[in-house]
Amino acid sequence: MDVRWRAVAAAVFGAGPGFPAPPLRRIGRFMGDPVRADASAPDSGAGSGRERSYEWDDPADIAAAAPTMNGLAFMRALAEGRVPPPPILRTLGFELESVRPGGAVFVLTPAEYHYNPIGSVHGGVYAALLDSAAGCAVHTTLPQGAYYSSLDLNVKFLRRLTVDSGPVRCSGHVVHAGTRTALARAELTDAAGTLLAEATSSCLITRPSPSGGG
Repeated sequence: MDVRWRAVAAAVFGAGPGFPAPPLRRIGRFMGDPVRADASAPDSGAGSGRERSYEWDDPADIAAAAPTMNGLAFMRALAEGRVPPPPILRTLGFELESVRPGGAVFVLTPAEYHYNPIGSVHGGVYAALLDSAAGCAVHTTLPQGAYYSSLDLNVKFLRRLTVDSGPVRCSGHVVHAGTRTALARAELTDAAGTLLAEATSSCLITRPSPSGGG
């Protein structure tokens, strides 16, 4: 029994004799590789079968790297691949394209696995992109040892996305950076620069104590 079938069997039937629990790291493709949608697969009667597989890195290792450098350096390490991307990027298939002080840009190519029941990209995918761009923009402003928590995300959906829309870009920037809170704005646009959605996000900033005790 190969690893992929063991993972499926364990998810359906539970771990046990003949169905050992799957490993933490899944077999699959790296982010950015093409995702196979096999339209030639036999019809089971429940619709054409699509398949997508991917792998991710241990999120604890990624999180452990964050306190070792300031926010801008950490974001640059993520963008340049020196620190692996968090699992959410692999799951949704988007990438951190670039960062600058007070700004971050993510890119995504819409795919079928992003769809809602009515044939377009789910609003949660929009929100994930906008939240990531706004939050990472705030993160670039933080000193070493500080971190942020999102307090809210206010999204305006303007246009639908489908696989025919082509690549989209989500750019976030800091509007205000205070001692305890920050406000950031993010915009989602297509290749022609058409605005698809926008959002604002308030973030709570937690800074290390002067004594170094956290």
